[in-house]
Amino acid sequence: MSFEISGKIIEKYNTIQVNDRFKKREFVIEKTESNGGMEFTDHIKFQLTQDRCNLVDNIEVNDEVKVSFNIRGNKWERDGKVNYFTNLDAWRIEKVQADQSDFDSTPPPSLNDLPPESDEPDDLPF
Repeated sequence: MSFEISGKIIEKYNTIQVNDRFKKREFVIEKTESNGGMEFTDHIKFQLTQDRCNLVDNIEVNDEVKVSFNIRGNKWERDGKVNYFTNLDAWRIEKVQADQSDFDSTPPPSLNDLPPESDEPDDLPF
């Protein structure tokens, strides 16, 4: 099952080579929501693995992003003790434009941009 969440990148860590066959990279987003006049902020850590470790290379701290991720849970046993852990495995990161004017600087069309009217009869059936 896949999930999406948007927030601001506040931490970006280096890639860690865990063993000869596995590497990971972590990053944290800040998600703020308002509810009933109160504001709540969460700091959510994600991990990227293997060939996805470079997905945050072009993302800067304070960039607004949308993260697509899966939730993974594992059981780990050592010395007779059982532990469970959960990872948020990101598989896509997209920059989000907070202000559309930064994204598209062309002005909206005006009446002067309309083509001139034609004297030819309109022969469209509708």
